[in-house]
Parts: sequence; C-alpha cells; structure tokens
Amino acid sequence: MTLDDCPRVAEIRVRGWQSAYKGLTPQSYLDRLSVTEDAARRRRNFEQGDGTIVNLVAERDGEVVGWACHGPYRDGEADARDVELYAIYVHPDLFGQGVGRALLRESAARGAAAGHARMLLWVLEENTTARRFYERSGFGPDGAEEPFEADGVAVPEVRYARLLTEAGLD
Repeated sequence: MTLDDCPRVAEIRVRGWQSAYKGLTPQSYLDRLSVTEDAARRRRNFEQGDGTIVNLVAERDGEVVGWACHGPYRDGEADARDVELYAIYVHPDLFGQGVGRALLRESAARGAAAGHARMLLWVLEENTTARRFYERSGFGPDGAEEPFEADGVAVPEVRYARLLTEAGLD
C-alpha cells in the first residue's frame, strides 16, 4: 500500500462496513461513517507508522479492490509471538472472487515469515459470512469474546485463531 492508496482503501473499508454489517450494527452508526474522515485517518496512521503494521492492497487492472492490515496483537493476554489481522475488506462487487483469500494468504505468509506463531482476529459474532470465510481458511474461534460498542449498543465479537506456517495458508 502507498499513501496514494489511502482514499480508495477508505472507500472500500467504509462501503465494506456499510454492506457487511447492515443489520448487525446500528444503522445510525453505519450512516455516520465517512470516507473522507477514514481516508484522513488512514493517511495519518500510514505516515506515522513505524513499520510494525503492514498494509496490503489487492489490485485488479491497476485499481485497488481490496485491503488488509495486520500487526502486533493488541491485547496483553496474547503471546507476544502472535500477529493480529486488524482488517480485511474487499470491494462489495468482488465478494467471492478470491480477492479476500489472496489478501488473507499474503497476510498470513508475511506473519509467518516474521516469526509469528499464530494469527488472531476479531469478527462480529453474527457475521456468519465472514466467519465461514475465516473457517474455510483454517481459522476457528478460540473462546475469547468481547463486545464492540456502536452507538451505545454492544455488538458481540468472537476471536478467531490459526497457527501459521512459513507457507502461510494452505
């Protein structure tokens, strides 16, 4: 990913939230998501990054069509050798065409190459589509749960985990 990719990544992320989380999070929360604000946040994070967070994009015909981001796990309970998949989004028109799987495979391969033992991620408990996607890639719930709060509503999340190998995802 480059700094110039930030506006397109923000568009994919916001539209991804609005599509994937419709009915799973308060609509008022989804309606307030702003591509402009998200792009500014992406640029700021990208410029201030120290290299520990990896941003990847998938392109098709020169256009960014997907984005994934991973880095150190953000909770003190996890083994320091773990890596977390913070985000993975694909343009809604391209769901089911292998873009997400390619991004996930590359994130896992890079995590393994950096010496991480396993990859962790959080997924909305009721997001059955995403859960099936992760399960087909060898991830599974590890028993950890926590709520994500959106407009005062607790939206349950479950943590998924997968052991990594240097080959990444099989």
